Amino acid sequence: MNRMEFPGGGGEAQIRYLDGDFKIVRPGSYVRCAISSRPILIQDLKYWSVERQEAYVDADAALEAYRRHNKL
Repeated sequence: MNRMEFPGGGGEAQIRYLDGDFKIVRPGSYVRCAISSRPILIQDLKYWSVERQEAYVDADAALEAYRRHNKL
């Protein structure tokens, strides 16, 4: 399964983040940002960490996660 097989579905999705793509493990319409806890619609998901298996709402949140993880 990939992101196109579940176009909606309500509720929070569970996702496995891969390099350049992701796999939906449990269908839903959104995931939560690991930094802000804001919901991110699946169709708007652009930033995530494969290593930490977390999603980020935007580039700033992804940078903050990188800084926290790498203590910069």
